[in-house]
Amino acid sequence: MLLRCGLSGCPDNLVERKKEYVLSKQLVRCGTGIGANVEEVIGGQSRADFASKMAVAYKEARETSDWLRLLKDTDYLTAAQFATIHADTEELCRIIAAIQKTTKGRSDTNS
Repeated sequence: MLLRCGLSGCPDNLVERKKEYVLSKQLVRCGTGIGANVEEVIGGQSRADFASKMAVAYKEARETSDWLRLLKDTDYLTAAQFATIHADTEELCRIIAAIQKTTKGRSDTNS
């Protein structure tokens, strides 16, 4: 979702041109973890399971944001590449946080 090849040239640029494997591997791991956890949420067995997996997705999104900042600060990403991808990541964080808030509100009223 977030880190498909070609999006602002980020993954290709890191691996092929910059020869940066450790940081880019971490970025891909947590970036793809967001979507994997959200997909698991769809098949959640309970409200608690839903909330737990959504919390993991949020943590993965926050970690992605952190790796992106590190890659920018070490000049592996240009300011333009960072701005585009980081904005997408922050939007995902806001969306997931809103889902978590709604879910918590619903479970509070059902208790």
